[in-house]
Amino acid sequence: MKLIIKPNTNRQELVHVTPESANWGYVSFSVYRLAPGETVTLSEAAKELCAIVLTGIVSAEAGGQTWNEIGGRTSVFDDAAPHAIYLPPGAKLTVTAKTETELALGGAPARGEHPVRLIEPGSMRRLSRGKGTNTRHVCEILPEDQPAESLLIFEVKTPSSHSSSYPPHKHDVDNLPTESLLEETYYHRINPPQGFIFQRVYTDSRDLDESMAIEDRDVVLVSRLRLLLLECHGRSKAHLAVSERPRSRLDRGQLIVPLQLWSGPRDEPDLHPRSGGVHIQTRQHMECAAVDVLISNRNHG
Repeated sequence: MKLIIKPNTNRQELVHVTPESANWGYVSFSVYRLAPGETVTLSEAAKELCAIVLTGIVSAEAGGQTWNEIGGRTSVFDDAAPHAIYLPPGAKLTVTAKTETELALGGAPARGEHPVRLIEPGSMRRLSRGKGTNTRHVCEILPEDQPAESLLIFEVKTPSSHSSSYPPHKHDVDNLPTESLLEETYYHRINPPQGFIFQRVYTDSRDLDESMAIEDRDVVLVSRLRLLLLECHGRSKAHLAVSERPRSRLDRGQLIVPLQLWSGPRDEPDLHPRSGGVHIQTRQHMECAAVDVLISNRNHG
């Protein structure tokens, strides 16, 4: 299984992940780069979508609503939350860039229970987790307690020389309340962009054991145990995590629980906000900015 998806910088859609290309069941993820005046139209018949304005200023139309000049960040490492737009299945979103723009899009199966809405930066919780060199900063773009059927989206910024997602944990078994099953994409941004970070994805049996050097705008596919480690001094990372739980047991009242594998002392609670690791995941390390879009079909945790 290919775990790293490299960006195609010669086209408007930089990265494109589907359940078929990822060899899993639910999560899709894309990133678009728009020049001033460029437009992109987005829609899925059977999926809910969440579009995140990572950088830039855009105008957008969806569901009979119009939003003028939303966004505004010049970098994912700005000390600010992004704007986002939630779309139910079948809704069409048209985005026009006023400035150079980077737009992320997470998708997951849904029935159409919630309307189109703008998610304002002021409504997003921002918090810091961990201590010392395990400190990272989380923005809850679309967390478990906000209206959505499947999607979970977080942005995680990790300072230079820090680690993230420690201790190692996994989310590949549907065994609530001990552990939940998740598919997850990590979209990584690195500052400065010529840097790199390290990420390891492995299982107890080591039938999967990949240690990867991740570069700016790489997407990493994670559906099994993983450890994200920022080694490099002088750089920060940000990632967007998208995860989704199987629809067959969709239950928004359940909490997404990662299984922690560390038996030593811990400097923080085990539960990751809303999923086994949202590092929106628009899922920022080195300084790394990771936007983690966790598309977690809120059926299983």
